[in-house]
Amino acid sequence: MTGPVPKILVVDDQAGVRKLLTEVFSSEGMAVTTAADGAQGLAAALRERPSLALVDIRMPVLDGVKLLMALKAHYPGLPVVMMTAVGDTEKVAEAARQGALLTVTKPFDVFRLREMVQRILAGGKSWV
Repeated sequence: MTGPVPKILVVDDQAGVRKLLTEVFSSEGMAVTTAADGAQGLAAALRERPSLALVDIRMPVLDGVKLLMALKAHYPGLPVVMMTAVGDTEKVAEAARQGALLTVTKPFDVFRLREMVQRILAGGKSWV
């Protein structure tokens, strides 16, 4: 990767997901910041100004859709990828209406997610 180091924000209440995604994206030379809930995620985003955010839809304190709305208010062009469990169709639809780039379903293929993130950061329009 050339240019500035991409900053990835991972917001998920599951420590295992945060750890896995930190390992995956750090190994690609990206700077990763994590948060366990939406309020922490928003504070981290305001502090770090991420290149891309990976946000769980269902979290305590501030859910993923509300976090998405706050992120888009501060950084309108920020690519936000939502992560969800099966069966969150209403929340997924709301996230799409609020500007989520795409939604991945847990458990996700981490290698495919890594490739999608790389394409998004490269400015490609085809990431699925």
